[in-house]
Amino acid sequence: MVRCPHQFLATLRMMVAGVSLAWLTGCAGSAAQKPSGKADRGQQNVSVAVAPVKKEDMPVILTGLGSVQATNTVTVKSRVDGQLIQVPIREGQEVKKGQLLAVIDPRPYEVQLSQAQATLFKDQSALTDAKANLDRFQGLFKEGVISRQQLDTQSSQVGQLEGAVRADQAQVDNAKLQLTYSRITSPIDGRVGLRQVDPGNMVHAGDANGLLVITQLQPIVVLFTLPEDNLPAVSKEMQRRKLPVDVYSRDDQTKLATGVLLTIDNQIDPQTGTGRLKAQFENRDHSLWPNQFVNARLLLETRKDSIVVPAAAIQRGPQGTYVYVVKPDKTTEMRTVNVALTQGETTAVDKGLSPGEQVVTDGADKLQTGSKVEVRGGGASSQNAAADSSGNNNNNTNEQSGPQPNPSGKRKRGGQQPGQPGQQQP
Repeated sequence: MVRCPHQFLATLRMMVAGVSLAWLTGCAGSAAQKPSGKADRGQQNVSVAVAPVKKEDMPVILTGLGSVQATNTVTVKSRVDGQLIQVPIREGQEVKKGQLLAVIDPRPYEVQLSQAQATLFKDQSALTDAKANLDRFQGLFKEGVISRQQLDTQSSQVGQLEGAVRADQAQVDNAKLQLTYSRITSPIDGRVGLRQVDPGNMVHAGDANGLLVITQLQPIVVLFTLPEDNLPAVSKEMQRRKLPVDVYSRDDQTKLATGVLLTIDNQIDPQTGTGRLKAQFENRDHSLWPNQFVNARLLLETRKDSIVVPAAAIQRGPQGTYVYVVKPDKTTEMRTVNVALTQGETTAVDKGLSPGEQVVTDGADKLQTGSKVEVRGGGASSQNAAADSSGNNNNNTNEQSGPQPNPSGKRKRGGQQPGQPGQQQP
């Protein structure tokens, strides 16, 4: 029997429509069996870490990079030429002002002093004789024995000898001064550095390097920089009280010393937009050394009774800054806050939170308003109890949503493994 092509096409369309209908019916049935499993997964609690909102004093600290400088640094040089014969101090020794540091051979200057003194004595004797003659000439002139010219000549000679005596005295004083310079003493209290010249060498007043360097380490100062926007507030607080400054090591982990702010520089660096500040430290334990790199922290003020939270709790988005607050029923609420100040890992907020509330510090990226959460830190006993409870309810759960995967691959207490009798298979 030969069929018409139109009948054949109509039969083919009916067969395709029947297959499509059967496939759609099967998909609908399968989809109808799955919603309970998705609903269960959607209701799983999100594991988060929380921290309490506290009310405490919040310090306002300004930080800057700085370097240590000695209060005074002196390069000790010789003021006379000669041979260095003695250095009675040790390298690294603490010396006091006026303490002997070095001795230059004094014998040439002792000889010069003796010569100057001899010349002085000679001219003093001549002056004494000239004065005696002047007294006699004055008597003879009154008697008319000598002329006026002879009297004036003798008077002039006395004046010349008086000038010579004064010059000789100056030479004596200069020789004594040079002899004094042969003994070099410390001009300040400080610590002696490494010696530049050893005994036995010839030293000169024009030497560039000098004999040694003395630095005053007690007290010592630190120069550090702050942004120019902070300088007005610092200047205002300096007029009220002394501002404390703490310095930390290069890695900003170890506190080295505590001092006070001395002054602010009179100009701002136009290239960096920062101003230089100087702080002074007692440095009794010698924890600070010249040219040492440090991190300075200036305590500007302390804000009383601030509402503070960990900085990790602050989230930022298009709506501004916000936090997730955990309610007593273990649900979350997104709350907008106004950040007033952040210091290290602590943030102070002006509004939006109350002391005693719990805020999420980790896991906030998985949350939204109304999310169920599970707070971390319950310990091993709490986790075991949760596992036991999950195992005891395993049969009821399997009847509703089918078998659940077991990531650990271990048998749960109070439950059955997939494939055992009594468990419904998909």
